[in-house]
Amino acid sequence: MARKTANDAPLAPVTLAVGQEDLLLDRAVQEVVAAAKAADADTDVRDLTPDQLQPGTLAELTSPSLFAERKVVVVRNAQDLSADTIKDVKAYLGAPAEEITLVLLHAGGVKGKGLLDAARKAGAREVACPKMTKPADRLAFVRGEFRTTGRSATPEACQTLVDAIGSDLRELASAVSQLVADVEGTIDEAVVGRYYTGRAEASSFTVADRAVEGRAAEALEALRWSLATGVAPVLITSALAQGVRAIGKLSSARGGRPADLARELGMPPWKIDRVRQQMRGWTPDGVSIALRAVAEADAGVKGGGDDPEYALEKAVVTIARAARSRGRG
Repeated sequence: MARKTANDAPLAPVTLAVGQEDLLLDRAVQEVVAAAKAADADTDVRDLTPDQLQPGTLAELTSPSLFAERKVVVVRNAQDLSADTIKDVKAYLGAPAEEITLVLLHAGGVKGKGLLDAARKAGAREVACPKMTKPADRLAFVRGEFRTTGRSATPEACQTLVDAIGSDLRELASAVSQLVADVEGTIDEAVVGRYYTGRAEASSFTVADRAVEGRAAEALEALRWSLATGVAPVLITSALAQGVRAIGKLSSARGGRPADLARELGMPPWKIDRVRQQMRGWTPDGVSIALRAVAEADAGVKGGGDDPEYALEKAVVTIARAARSRGRG
């Protein structure tokens, strides 16, 4: 979810949306436009790209109107503006016009940093729209989407949805909307599974779950389905590593309530319960063997081997066997 500064008035003279997450950038614009139209249904909205904002264009758009109409001027990819246009924008920031809201969308980073700094110095309302590269961020996004709709979804349902859909926020938001529209009551893991079963079964985390549970045949089936549907091999090795490390962390931790262990190990409580069920057949030696298998597979899929698929299959079988090491001992 986009993060905002203390000045959270959508109709502030200048809004600065910073980041590379397209959905969040679009929502930042939509929020300003909606607020402006609520204040004046006839608000004029101008949505411009850098090539459309030439030197002098901003002054023309923001010049006083005979009818004092409300206007929203959106400038996308502001980091790509020409030097002369940036001078115009900086000058405008020093004396913004009444009844006009300027929205600057900036990718962040070094390019165009002078404009970014000038907008901040001028006291622009800032909305952070960072690219969500971490699974935990996407999970928080899904939870926020459900909260925004006023609907309840279990932690397992949110995680399953992230595992099934992947990293595209638009698809995640769309999936939440569909579930909310179609399902009554609390949305749980079973509901998400029914709607997104093909994608969920193709996810890298399903491969990892089946492997650490010692279910080799199902893990291999999920692996082949994942690869066939375009899941990157590096994502699968990452999921395998996370699954095995979670087993190792929990097996070496002191006993306690899920909430206490969650704080100690940095896992959500519901995951503690799941890993406890998965770790029943594991031994310390089994964990060591599985971690070595993951490391070998990781090297194999990153160019260290001729057949990434075989490297993954070998790792999955080794992990599944290690998951049953206690029973063989």
